[in-house]
Amino acid sequence: MYRRRASALHAARAAAGCAYCAALAIVALTSDNPLVLGATLVAVTGAGAIAGVGREMAWGARLGLVLAVAIVVVNALVSRAGVTVVARLGELPVFGRIDVTAEAIAYGAVQGLRALVVVECFVLYSAAVDPDEVLRLFRRVSLRSALTASLATRMAPVLARDGRRMAEAQRSLGAAGAPRGAVLRALTAGALDRSLDVAAALEVRGYGSVRRPPADRRPWSRHDLAFGACALALVAVAVGARLAGAGRFDAYPTIALAAGAPEFALAAAVVALGLAPFAARRGIVR
Repeated sequence: MYRRRASALHAARAAAGCAYCAALAIVALTSDNPLVLGATLVAVTGAGAIAGVGREMAWGARLGLVLAVAIVVVNALVSRAGVTVVARLGELPVFGRIDVTAEAIAYGAVQGLRALVVVECFVLYSAAVDPDEVLRLFRRVSLRSALTASLATRMAPVLARDGRRMAEAQRSLGAAGAPRGAVLRALTAGALDRSLDVAAALEVRGYGSVRRPPADRRPWSRHDLAFGACALALVAVAVGARLAGAGRFDAYPTIALAAGAPEFALAAAVVALGLAPFAARRGIVR
């Protein structure tokens, strides 16, 4: 999904980009308040739009919405807590008596919103943070593991294209086309052959050395500092709000939502900190 674009997030080093995306995910994971979760969703989708990865974010939103709806439905059917019954579905095998409560729906909706935000954070990371540079961060820990992960991420799209081409060839044969099992065996055999070729090429080029590579000594740019500072600020705000008890949300036994001045201030801070690093446009390569 990654393609170099002219944005502040793409211009920042991988460490700062990873910290920024992780900080947004931490905000979503540490808060149950729908206001804060909604603000985090606004921040991450706004960051994706400014970074020029809106199409990827839309794809992630569709995936996240499916997951969110599934969480709401499952929690509404499985949860037995809550006092406000909105539907009585009677007796079902294995599950017993099913009474859908408003509290179960609300709790599932909040958890689904959280899942959507986390999915969008990962999509932003995948689309705006250079995966090769991320692997360089870990190669000083384990060169072989970094090389294996690099090959896996590089080969997955190639194998997907091979699968699509074989499926198209199968469809072109009409009713007498090869069965799916044959296509899968051919794809697996091609993947093994390609892996042997890649391994041989890497061995010729001298990969696999046990020497630890040198550290990245590039000075931190303004974009690195901006995203790193905002990541720290987001984590500090999220942890501070959690410790202070701000943004409380309780679904059981009845719905209790804190929606006062502290919660609106927290939501505004999340949006401001999430979008602040994109204010600097100097040093962005088009």
